[in-house]
Amino acid sequence: MSYLLWSLPALAVVAAIGSGRFNTTWAAMMGLLIAVPVATLTGPVAFGPEPLLRSLARGLWIGATIAPYILGGLLFWQMAARNTTATPSDDVGDSGANAGMTQLAQRRLLFFACFLVGPFAESATGFGVGMLGTVALVRCLGIAPRHLMNFALLSQTMIPWGAMGSGTMLAAAYARIPATQLGLYAMVPVTLLMLVWLPLFWRTARRAGFGAPIAECAREAAWIAAALALLAPASFHLGPETALMTVYGPLIVLRYLVDGPVDGRSLGATVRNVLPYALLIGGLVSTRLLPPLRDVLRSAWTVTPFEDLPAWMPLFHAGAWLLVGGVLTGLIRGQGHLLGHEARAAWATGKHAVLAVFLFAMMAEVLSAAGISRAFAEGMFATLHEGAVLATPILASLFGILTNSGNAPNSLFMPSQVVLAMQAGLSVPMVTALQHVAGTSMGFFSPVRMSIAASLSHGMGQERAVYLTLLPYAGAALALLLLQATWIVLAR
Repeated sequence: MSYLLWSLPALAVVAAIGSGRFNTTWAAMMGLLIAVPVATLTGPVAFGPEPLLRSLARGLWIGATIAPYILGGLLFWQMAARNTTATPSDDVGDSGANAGMTQLAQRRLLFFACFLVGPFAESATGFGVGMLGTVALVRCLGIAPRHLMNFALLSQTMIPWGAMGSGTMLAAAYARIPATQLGLYAMVPVTLLMLVWLPLFWRTARRAGFGAPIAECAREAAWIAAALALLAPASFHLGPETALMTVYGPLIVLRYLVDGPVDGRSLGATVRNVLPYALLIGGLVSTRLLPPLRDVLRSAWTVTPFEDLPAWMPLFHAGAWLLVGGVLTGLIRGQGHLLGHEARAAWATGKHAVLAVFLFAMMAEVLSAAGISRAFAEGMFATLHEGAVLATPILASLFGILTNSGNAPNSLFMPSQVVLAMQAGLSVPMVTALQHVAGTSMGFFSPVRMSIAASLSHGMGQERAVYLTLLPYAGAALALLLLQATWIVLAR
C-alpha cells in the first residue's frame, strides 16, 4: 500500500499529460501538490514543515541554475538570427532548387541539415529550433511532408546537449555527480542510438528520392563517427553546456567548405550570419580552457547556498553569457530597441519549460528528503536485485515520450536510480547516463515533438503514417538501451 501511495505523484503527472487537457507545467504542479502530503503523511523519514521548506528551497535553487540556459539561449538565438543575410539555398527558392543542384549535392545538404546544423541549433537554444533550422534548409528540395517530418525529427538526435545541455546539467544535479562526468558517460548510449538514427536517415532519403551509393553512406557514417569522437573529450573538458557547439561549429564550417563550391558572395554572407555564434563559442571555450581566466571567473563571484548542489557563478555561467551575448548582439546591430520585445518573446516561448524545471526539481527534492526515493530503490532491489536496472530505460523512455522531455523522468526517478545503483554495486555514472539518455532521446517519438515536425513540414494529418514508419525504429532504440542496461548489470 505504501508503494502505491508513493507512486501517486508520478501517476498524477502521467494522468494529467495523458489526458491531453494539461500541459507539462500544470502536470508538474499537480505532481508537486500531491507529493507534499504524500511525503508528509507516508514518507519513511520524518518530514515536517522545516524539511519541506528546505526541500522546496533546494528545488528552487536547482531551477534557478538551469533557467538562464533556457531563456538566455532563446534570447541570443532570436537576436543573432534576426535580419540575417539569406543563404544560397534561400536564394534558390522552393520551385527551382532541384534544377540548380545535383542529386548528390541535394543528398549532402540533407545530411548537413539533419546531423550538423540541426543539432547545433538545438544545442544553442532548444525548443525545436533544430527542427526549424533543418526544415528551413531542405524545404527547397521539394520533399514530401511525411519524409520532411522524419528529417526534422532527425535534428533531435543529440538532444542530451540541447538547450546548452540544460537537461544534462539538471540530471547531474539530481544524481549529485559532476555534469562533465555525466556528459562523458552519456556518449555510450548516444553512440548506440546512432545505429538507429543513421539507418532511419538512409531509408527516408532513399524513399524521398535522394538515394546514394554505399560509398556516400560510408562517408556520412565517418562524419558522424568523427563528430562523436570529438564530442566525447569536449564534453569532459568543456562541460555539456558548450561541448556540442564547440565541436559542431568548426565541423559545419569544414563541411560547408568541403561540399562547395563556395563563391566570395556566399562566403561573406555566411561569415556575417555566423559571426555572433563564433564569438560566443570562442569566449565560452576560452573561459573553460584558459586556467587563469577560468579561475578568476569562477572565484570572483560564487553563491553556494547548498554544498551538494551546483553553485551559481554568474561570470562563468554559460546561461549568463547567452543573456549578455543576446543583449550585445542587439546593441551592436543597432537593434537595442527590440530587446524588450525579444525578451518577452523568449519568455513566452520558454516559460512552460522554465516553470516545469522549477516544479519538477521541487518535487524531486521533496520525495528524496522524505526518504521515498530511497525506499523505492531499496524495494525494487529487494525484489529484482540487479535486474531492477533493466526497468530504467523502459520507465525513462515512457515518460520521455509522454512529456517530450527528460526532465520529468529524471526528477521522478533519478534519485532512486542512484540509490539502486549503489545498492547493487553498479556504476552510478553509467546508470544515471542510461536513465538520462533514455528519457531525453526517446522524446524523439513524443506526440508533442511529432506535432511540431508536422506543423513545420506542412504535414498535419500525416502523423499516423509517420508513426507507422517510425515504430520499428522506436523498438530498435529501446532494445539497444535495454542491451546497455544488461551490459551494465553483467559488467559490475
